[in-house]
Amino acid sequence: MKYGISVPPFGDYSDPRTLARMAQEAEQAGWDGLFLWDHMVMGDERVADPWIALAAIALNTSHIALGPMVISLARRRPWKVARESVTLDQLSQGRLLLGFGLGGSGEDDFGRFGEAADDRIRAQKLDEGLTILDGLWSGQPFSFHGEHYHLNDVTFRPTPLRQPRIPIWIGGSWDKPRPQKRAARWDGYSPLKWLENMSVEEWKQVMEAVNRQRPQPDAPFDWIHNGQLPGDDPGRAAEIARPYAELGVTWWIEDAAPYRWGWRFDQPLTEQATRLMDDRIRQGPPLKR
Repeated sequence: MKYGISVPPFGDYSDPRTLARMAQEAEQAGWDGLFLWDHMVMGDERVADPWIALAAIALNTSHIALGPMVISLARRRPWKVARESVTLDQLSQGRLLLGFGLGGSGEDDFGRFGEAADDRIRAQKLDEGLTILDGLWSGQPFSFHGEHYHLNDVTFRPTPLRQPRIPIWIGGSWDKPRPQKRAARWDGYSPLKWLENMSVEEWKQVMEAVNRQRPQPDAPFDWIHNGQLPGDDPGRAAEIARPYAELGVTWWIEDAAPYRWGWRFDQPLTEQATRLMDDRIRQGPPLKR
């Protein structure tokens, strides 16, 4: 099992230079991946664009995987994301992983900008957008005609370094059938149980539900766990993570956001919040055996 770290690019972490420095420390601490949240606004907080921040991270690291977790595709033009993602894939030399989902607050990230906040519409745009990404990444002439998007005989080059495509991970509520069905079409599933660790038994249910719908159940597939481990006791952390690894979970994404320590979303992120995130990153992942 690989270990990633997830941070919100808010507060002091909204500075791409700070994120680049933090990414170097994450790499040195032994993390396998670094993942950024994606939001337009978070109250009055300072917020960084994940694409620009990930470019800075790519240029200041050498081997750590990186990506958004998760990108709200419904408020982006999918052909623009196709171009941006291939460029970032090239810049990082194939280290990019892409998490996609409906996005956070419909009102904050969509409604106040005149975008459709309805979950059903966002889901339709997400599914159409994923199909468009996959088609444009192929480097072959591609057309698409859906309810929301229309493309006529478009060819995008270069193609991604990662083949057959940049891995697409789907995020969604752990116990909802629609994100499970969506994940079965792609390369990985990141079920979310906010500020809680999913149990091994819950994971078994999720894996069974997704595998029943996968067109090729034996093909490589990532199972991404979102959780919290004691950073000050890597041995104990390894004991907690071991049953998940034995079950077949391929990634543990450690939550390094200050909200895990009781920080409120309406509370501005101060230097103390930055120190909490810095400390958890520097503590590193569990002991690997």
